[in-house]
Amino acid sequence: MSVTAQMVKELREKCGAGMMDCKRALAETDGNMDEAVKLLRTKGMASADKKAARAANEGMIDSYIHGNGKIGVLVEINCETDFVARNEAFRAFAHDVAMHIAASAPGYVRREDIPEDVVAGELEIYKAQARETGKPENVLEKIAEGKVNKFYSQVVLLEQPFVKDPDKTIDGLRRELVAKVGENIEVRRFSRYLLGQDTV
Repeated sequence: MSVTAQMVKELREKCGAGMMDCKRALAETDGNMDEAVKLLRTKGMASADKKAARAANEGMIDSYIHGNGKIGVLVEINCETDFVARNEAFRAFAHDVAMHIAASAPGYVRREDIPEDVVAGELEIYKAQARETGKPENVLEKIAEGKVNKFYSQVVLLEQPFVKDPDKTIDGLRRELVAKVGENIEVRRFSRYLLGQDTV
């Protein structure tokens, strides 16, 4: 079937991909809009990892104030171009991340940010807990590692389930945006303020 300009326009509005990518996806799926969206998302997700190495020095700092001014968040989200920084989807993502930080209180952006002694301490606690329940020594390490991964999902922003859709992590949300806008997106840093307490 022949792909019309109207079909390409409609697909671009749905997923934000480039014009030629939309045209190719529609051609490959015989004009099936839903299948074309799926195809573009699959290809976009695959290329998200490749884009991760590219410099992201543009972007924005967003804020979120919650609970009648009792919790405040500042978050810096970076992208590659000023064009994407002005994109509605990018701005919505930044605001969602700020809101999520207010609600979920992560301690770190990524697991590499956690000091080694903190991770080592958690491992020791989990091993001791497993030992207390009578687990044999040869499985303590494995049990502790499993619990450390759960610890990451509680304190690492990118690994936390998104408060508005717990089936997705914040990193999953970020990767979806990378697929949509075709640029590397990074959550650079954040500060979370709780009234009467030090920054957390």
